Amino acid sequence: MASTRDRLVIAALRLFAERGYQTTTIAEIGREAQANAGSVYFFFPTKQQILLAVLDRYHDGIEEMLLAPAWAGVGDPIERVFALLEHYRGLLVESGCAYGCPIGSLALELHEPDPVVREKLAANFEAWTRAIEACLGEARERLPQGLDRRDLSVFVLTTMEGAVMLARTSRSTAPFEAAVRALRDHFDRLLREASTQGGERR
Repeated sequence: MASTRDRLVIAALRLFAERGYQTTTIAEIGREAQANAGSVYFFFPTKQQILLAVLDRYHDGIEEMLLAPAWAGVGDPIERVFALLEHYRGLLVESGCAYGCPIGSLALELHEPDPVVREKLAANFEAWTRAIEACLGEARERLPQGLDRRDLSVFVLTTMEGAVMLARTSRSTAPFEAAVRALRDHFDRLLREASTQGGERR
């Protein structure tokens, strides 16, 4: 059974994703977690401390909550990149295109976050980027020599974040799908280029 603190973090995670950080109150988090006000303030004296705990939960849970479900049964490292994007598309479809990347939504909402919040937001994006970079590292022999895999990983992240934002705005998956098609075309070109080079040497 989840502890009171865990229930509060899970409740805040859900409410921040659905309603945003600014409009969610501490009282609502307590009600969602079935915890009284005393318990909330015992674990989290301020709302920002709840936010920090939520960001830590996202960061620590990227494998369990995001990567493992998206990559189940997908062995090819490049296809894992696109399986992750397809996972986000599925979330858009399930939500009627109301879904937004929780970290991306918080980063947009908190225009001038405190340094500690900004650092944790950045750490979450970094964890996502490193996961993609690891896939590209596994596929390095199929990619062009001299390719900056870090830059390409950042490109994949920005494609996903922008595509989710456009899909939410238009209430259609069409912009997301268009962005992924363009990214797939870019990868196909890289693979063809690498085939003429004999692949990147170890």
